[in-house]
Amino acid sequence: MSSDPPAAVDVTAAETSAAPKAGGNRIRNLLILVVVVVVLDVVAFFVAPPFPRGGTPGEACDYPVCFINGTLEFPPPHVVWQISPEPLPSGQLVIGFNVSITSSILTMWIVMAVVLLVMLVATRGLREVPRGLQNLAEWAYQTLHDFAIGLGGTGAARFVPIYAAFFLLILFCNWSGLIPPVGRIEELRAPTSDVNITIGLALVSFLFFQFQGFRANGVGGYLSKFFPFYEFKHGVGAGIIALFVGLVELMLEFVKPVTLSMRLFGNIYGGEVALGVLTALTIGLVPIAMYSLELLLTTVQALIFSVLTLMFTLAAVESHHEDEGELGEEAVHGGPAQHPVDRPAAA
Repeated sequence: MSSDPPAAVDVTAAETSAAPKAGGNRIRNLLILVVVVVVLDVVAFFVAPPFPRGGTPGEACDYPVCFINGTLEFPPPHVVWQISPEPLPSGQLVIGFNVSITSSILTMWIVMAVVLLVMLVATRGLREVPRGLQNLAEWAYQTLHDFAIGLGGTGAARFVPIYAAFFLLILFCNWSGLIPPVGRIEELRAPTSDVNITIGLALVSFLFFQFQGFRANGVGGYLSKFFPFYEFKHGVGAGIIALFVGLVELMLEFVKPVTLSMRLFGNIYGGEVALGVLTALTIGLVPIAMYSLELLLTTVQALIFSVLTLMFTLAAVESHHEDEGELGEEAVHGGPAQHPVDRPAAA
């Protein structure tokens, strides 16, 4: 005579024993992968030893300086196609205006083409119940959308497309530097490891949230944030303090693109330098751990840039006008401090 409970117990026991086995298989596969990488690293050292940058294969390479220099590309990017008649000096960091297609620009174009192609394929023949690549694309966008709403409220919804575009472009530009051909040949370089690219991205972000600020508040309303002359009606002292604070905010506006660009460039280029040094001086295990850390850090940097762009935009579209000064005065004197949107509309 049989009963159901023992069968249920047997199924539960089988599932419990299967879980550790699956975990053990994953650990074993990871160890096998690490061993394979170490073996390939050792074989590559003897079959294709490092040589000085700009030298020829087989040329003597002193350890450790030559090993490190052979894996790094210093700040000035390689020029793939020179358009300006007079090229800038190579091999040193200079400031100037030069029209040319560099390795970082070429790589960014490739990344943009890949991202656009993936999005086109994902959105082709949309299904009501998504699956495959469409499901992945919708999950990524919905995750970014919910994160933006959680940070900025419902008002952030209309800025999610630009926020998501910045995140995806910068994320894949960051990750491109972790793919072996990129950075190993002169024609390809991680775009965000070039300060020219990060400055360009920061200027696009800066122009976008300034435009949204003028669009939402008008010229006078937006400039009143920086030049609150209406505060002088509450006294000369109040006006001078408000004007001083406004001028400080105006200077901080021009600092925003600097911080956006330099933070992204410094972290990505610094990570590439650290990864290059560790790869040149060690074998297998340490570079693998560094790769995992770089995947996380590059994702965080893409998120920081896109989130700051979203927050700067939301701050720019906030109302900055004389009503705010009146509200502050009412609050100080114990009056009814109502928000403009809460006041009854005039008949």
